[in-house]
Amino acid sequence: MEESQELALTQLRKSVEKLSSSTEGYEVPTLMRFLVARSMNPDKAAKMFVDWQKWRASMVPTNEITDSEVKDELDFKKICLQGPTKSGHPMVLVLTSKHFPAKDQVIFKKFVVHLLDKTIASGIKGKEVGDEKLVAVIDLSNITYKNLDARGLITGFQFLQSYYPERLAKCYILHMPGFFLSVWRFVCRFLEKATQEKIVIVKEGEEERKFKEEIGVDALPEEYGGKAKLTLIQDVLLPQASAPHMLTTNINNV
Repeated sequence: MEESQELALTQLRKSVEKLSSSTEGYEVPTLMRFLVARSMNPDKAAKMFVDWQKWRASMVPTNEITDSEVKDELDFKKICLQGPTKSGHPMVLVLTSKHFPAKDQVIFKKFVVHLLDKTIASGIKGKEVGDEKLVAVIDLSNITYKNLDARGLITGFQFLQSYYPERLAKCYILHMPGFFLSVWRFVCRFLEKATQEKIVIVKEGEEERKFKEEIGVDALPEEYGGKAKLTLIQDVLLPQASAPHMLTTNINNV
């Protein structure tokens, strides 16, 4: 690690303590995610870290959101968990044609946390490192106006930006219809530049070939030209039922 990074980490820890919290129990890769997300500014990274701790303690007080808590959203069968991709990351696939705007936003937010936690946890190989990432694929094929949900998209991306910094490796958007462009332009107003740079709108031809190459045939479902079977996220069983340690927070510190 470079001397400048070590200095930034030391300053981050001190800044967190000044905010009446602690980084105890969190490994360097986790802390580095917050620093990278805030351009290596220790004070801004510390604020982001403490805000995340407080949010996590409030949103997931037991460190786990179970399937039963978000059953209504899972029943739509709109989220698949695949992978690992060629880059070694788990892949979450959103079948947007099966999604409808949530009537209960609290449950929907819990659902977003549930799927992000489980996707990240599925990518842990042995001991958790703290810098595990995920690949997201949003499939817009066969959507109608009933499936449009700018609020839901914004919630998902804002959670990634604010509470899962540097967890998103890449996001591919497939089969975007013309009528969705105005919705997407609106959503982009809420996305940070770093997030937008990780998003690829896949078009037919060379971009589609590159998408398949980057994901890899072993992770890509048969419906998309790969060899894998579509697997609903609720059908994936993880060795540990609870959320990864690096996703949790010590409530006593917040």
